[in-house]
Amino acid sequence: MQRRQQSPPREPPPSSQSIMATILQSIPKDANVTKIEYEGPRIALYTNTPRFLMENSERISRLVNVIKKRIVIRTTDSIRKPEDEARKMIAQCVPEEAGLQGTIFDTATGEVSIEAKRPWLLQRNAKEFDHTDVTEKIGWRLRIRKSTTIQSRTVQMINATLKQSSAERSRQLKQVGDEIFRPRLSQRTEVTLHTLGGFGQVGRSCMLLSTPESKILLDCGINPGARSPMDAYPRLDSLAMTLDDLDAVVIGHAHLDHTGFLPVLCKYGYRGPIYCTEPTLPMMNLIQLDAIKVASAQGRLPIYSERDVKQVMRQAITLPYGTVTDISPDIKLVLANAGHILGSALCHFHIGNGEHNFVYSGDLKFGKSILFEAADYRFPRAETLLIESTYGLREDVQPSRQEVESAFINAVNNTLADGGKVLIPIPAVGRAQEIMMVIDHYMKSGEMVEAPVFTEGMISEASAIHESYPEYLARELKQKILETDDNPFDSEYFTNIEHSDDRDEPLREDSPCIILATSGMLEGGPVLEYFRNIAPGKNNKMLFVSYQVNGTMGRRVLDGSRQVTMVGRGGKVEVVNIDCSVEKLDGFSGHSDYNQLMAFVQRLRPKLRRVLVNHGERKKSENLATSIRRSFRLPAHNPQIQESIRLF
Repeated sequence: MQRRQQSPPREPPPSSQSIMATILQSIPKDANVTKIEYEGPRIALYTNTPRFLMENSERISRLVNVIKKRIVIRTTDSIRKPEDEARKMIAQCVPEEAGLQGTIFDTATGEVSIEAKRPWLLQRNAKEFDHTDVTEKIGWRLRIRKSTTIQSRTVQMINATLKQSSAERSRQLKQVGDEIFRPRLSQRTEVTLHTLGGFGQVGRSCMLLSTPESKILLDCGINPGARSPMDAYPRLDSLAMTLDDLDAVVIGHAHLDHTGFLPVLCKYGYRGPIYCTEPTLPMMNLIQLDAIKVASAQGRLPIYSERDVKQVMRQAITLPYGTVTDISPDIKLVLANAGHILGSALCHFHIGNGEHNFVYSGDLKFGKSILFEAADYRFPRAETLLIESTYGLREDVQPSRQEVESAFINAVNNTLADGGKVLIPIPAVGRAQEIMMVIDHYMKSGEMVEAPVFTEGMISEASAIHESYPEYLARELKQKILETDDNPFDSEYFTNIEHSDDRDEPLREDSPCIILATSGMLEGGPVLEYFRNIAPGKNNKMLFVSYQVNGTMGRRVLDGSRQVTMVGRGGKVEVVNIDCSVEKLDGFSGHSDYNQLMAFVQRLRPKLRRVLVNHGERKKSENLATSIRRSFRLPAHNPQIQESIRLF
């Protein structure tokens, strides 16, 4: 590999000792800093008088610019009021019109989350609620959150689990910090990418980014369409290393093909940090726990337990978009919006002392949707890009948003008018919420036939998680949730089926309706019960709105199978005839089409030195790599599984 001309030598990063010395010299005695310690990728300053540092935040900003590390202000345990007392004091301080709904205390960080109906009345610039005064009274730092119409059971479970394990988490964060901020053992910068899954295929996305200092695992998924373990799980066996050698795991988004094997790592002893965005944590927990239920319902032995999923929660370190974070002695990470599902992230790795920048796209949507802004592309530097190719063929061009919504209305109206049912197998995360808002909008406008809409599976819970993290949604939707009392995910048209006994109503023969049920590829879950009843009806319709992986039953139905076998009640295999119509609409996909993928590369082109292609059937990955080489005169390659690629 030819190297670019070397840049002028850069100053070496400050050592751990010099960082601490700089902090001590920069913080005045008036700050009453009682302790400085590592808190995972951050440096925590503990103080008895938080007012001074809160009112002089510019001092901290200057210090961050000097040491190039994240700093957080914490209160010492001794000044924190007992939770019950602090809760009462908060209730007295919060204006009644803000609509206080609850408080959640995190003893590991000394923070309290205040949930309110009208959070804008509690922001830092609010006249009647002074953050500094309240923090000084109760001894806890404040976080303000919008309360949700529907409480997320997953978020509540995570909060409870983290609280129970606060002592363990504090110890773990300290250990993580010791590893991140230790002196570098080598000043060489060599970067290698080892492909472990998700190359030349869709499923089991996983790769190892390694340097002489660090080993970072990117995603850790399963292949839902595979039938053997060698094809279903990442090829971690091909690495000459143990789980103890891993410095970190970075998760781009929550889908099983990116996170389905992660609890297995924890099951077999991985105890290092797991980095992801804040909403990715509850989303992946929800999906991983559902996978246990689906496996058990199908008579299969789950590959991990609920205990392993809870261990993932304890090891997770959540990061906001756009924050530069040290994750090892020679690698910094920045997460950016990928536009795919809630909390999905492009992962930008800044390696060494500025020698190489690697961007992993994960699953990418370079186009605005009702739910999310288009994927971000504003990276100061990016020498290597690894981009997905789910729709990597030239003919993989999706219709415009207006065209797909019009086609959706027609597909639904025609079936309902004939007295039929529309079954939409759908991923609970992302696609379901998008379709729900489209249905709500067009039924209210009168353009879609009004009919009952039934949801089942994880859809209601996933919608509650969306409402819990409005800052990750599209601007208009975020504003609606944060600044009004309206919940766009809770429409009068929707009925959530809580129990299997309640399926009689949507399955009544004389009842035209729309049913949204998981899973999106007919690989398990409540959708199979509806499929068994709806597929034989000539007036009914199967409407696919998401990608169908090779090998799944959804793909077989979409490709024209008129008969499939499935495990029925009591574990007996039964044959299901498919006499209903089958239709696929591509425009709702959370993946970029061919034109959007090329446009994304075009945006990064002046900085890029190499493009790698993954997450696509082999023909699609090959075509996208060829198109990038021809159109942009950039080296582009579509590796296969178990390759090692030298990046620098």
